[in-house]
Amino acid sequence: MNPVIGHCPICGENLEVTRLHCRHCDTTLEGHFSLGRLFQLSTEQLQFVELFIRNEGKINRVGQDLGLSYPAVRARLTDIIYALGYELEESEPTNISEDERQHILRRISAGEISP
Repeated sequence: MNPVIGHCPICGENLEVTRLHCRHCDTTLEGHFSLGRLFQLSTEQLQFVELFIRNEGKINRVGQDLGLSYPAVRARLTDIIYALGYELEESEPTNISEDERQHILRRISAGEISP
């Protein structure tokens, strides 16, 4: 059985399902059915989502599997979030003093905390 595709191979627009069939009881439904948001993703993006789920959402493990850095994996995830029609909330930068910053860096260097 072939996988369902979400975009027209000719023009690239979203496809609409118009027929569903049950192989068990031979029932057929006709109408206009949505494929859902996941089918808006490319094959490569869907494979990434599967890998992300298999790795329990741990970006570091996804990066290891793909041979990519954390920022590269995060960028792919961000692209998928936007492709699904979601917006990301801008996180406000944490403002800490230079003294606090230096203290944290010293503790990291000493092995007291990890980055």
